[in-house]
Amino acid sequence: MAAAAADASSAEAPPAPASRVVWVNGPIVVGAGPAGLSVAACLRARGVPCVVLDRADCIASLWQRRTYDRLRLHLPRHFCELPGMPFPDHYPEYPTKRQFVDYLNAYAEQAGVQPRFNQAVTSARYDGAAGLWRVRAEDAEDASAAATEYIGRWLVVATGENAERIVPEFEGAEDFAGPVSHVSEYKCGEAYRGKRVLVVGCGNSGMEVCLDLCDHNALPSMVVRDAVHVLPREMFGVATFSVAVFLLRFLPLWLVDAILVLLARLFLGDLDKLGIRRPPGGPLELKNARGRTPVLDIGALARIRSGHIQVVPGIRRFFRGGAELVDGRRVAADAVILATGYHSSVPQWLKGSDFFTEEGYPRVPFPHGWKGESGIYSVGFTRRGLSGVSSDAVKVAQDIAVEWEKQTSTR
Repeated sequence: MAAAAADASSAEAPPAPASRVVWVNGPIVVGAGPAGLSVAACLRARGVPCVVLDRADCIASLWQRRTYDRLRLHLPRHFCELPGMPFPDHYPEYPTKRQFVDYLNAYAEQAGVQPRFNQAVTSARYDGAAGLWRVRAEDAEDASAAATEYIGRWLVVATGENAERIVPEFEGAEDFAGPVSHVSEYKCGEAYRGKRVLVVGCGNSGMEVCLDLCDHNALPSMVVRDAVHVLPREMFGVATFSVAVFLLRFLPLWLVDAILVLLARLFLGDLDKLGIRRPPGGPLELKNARGRTPVLDIGALARIRSGHIQVVPGIRRFFRGGAELVDGRRVAADAVILATGYHSSVPQWLKGSDFFTEEGYPRVPFPHGWKGESGIYSVGFTRRGLSGVSSDAVKVAQDIAVEWEKQTSTR
């Protein structure tokens, strides 16, 4: 693996040498979201120092800068706790965005994690001859500032599955007269009051943005191009996710999926009548295999039934006042919001390593994708949310701590 990495790196022109070189006495952690904070906290708890780099100027920038105001955790809080620190007792079952950010800040402070902000990693390469990782970072605020090269024995990739927004191209998009934005820019529906808004995407974000638009007297239409699983967030007062986790203790995944789909039909009715088709694979199967998260309904379906949210099929092209759909109909719109999701950024900067796929996920599937060769690790790429983050962080920190103790004991 090291030889392959060295061969791949030599095939590319190396970047200009950094003006500043920093030796890291421990792992280099890229990313200061929940994944990076978790592994850094677990490392520090085991006496292993590390450096955490992030391109933003704050921790958890996705949560702080690129989420809408009404967002809450979609799963009960006990599934979302980071290692070593529960949520405060006074927090609700589904903490708000502000509460979660406060929790992350308190978590970093308690663990003594102090990331180096505005450090945009542009490349990370394994130097096989030296047995070290070379991570180049540029100042995200000052383009004229000298780049820094961080050198260390271990590299922990913790940038997560949602580092870069997905902005699809549409025919005629340049002809549309209104504003087009990504859901990462959406905060509140107040700015859209009385306007016709075309929301492209029917995942949790698309559904919730449509619901928020309704609450602010906007007129949303939601584009549902692909089949999607919609589940009730709770059943008889119990979180659907909790039901699934309980059933998986005793039953195979395919049977749990069948039970969830049956219960969803009982609670939510026939969604085909609303223009929402269920895919042939089960919700847990698709989540594990493709990362397709089922939608947890918190009220959007009721607004669809009442006619406040219009469901439309895929877009063929845009025109000045709206969009032509794949079935030939036209829908008028004053604005477009792209709830089209995010993707991993790892392929943009990780060089000469085949640990990650071209899509930016560990090549080895869960539960073994947290560790590669030559001292590379990943945290937060399990497609299992914050519970997967915590599980990865604990395993990575334990593994590195063993090697750390071997090295320090021989000095």
